[in-house]
Amino acid sequence: MNRKTSSSTMASKASKALNSNSSSKIQKSLAASVLSQRARSKQTGADMENIASRVLQSNKYSNETKIFAASVLSQSNVNR
Repeated sequence: MNRKTSSSTMASKASKALNSNSSSKIQKSLAASVLSQRARSKQTGADMENIASRVLQSNKYSNETKIFAASVLSQSNVNR
């Protein structure tokens, strides 16, 4: 089980991103993952780990998108 959860600050930012018309599809996907990880029983899946990793390595994404990606990766499966 994952011991890390999304902070209330990150959850709030993620919620705003999900409700924004200006958020990209990838940003909304990462934000949804951040929100779902408010519960300890949720853990980042392998697909989201790969997406988040690619976002962090790319120059084309905004800082906010990268913040969501970093949060998602920080809650990834330590055994993978």
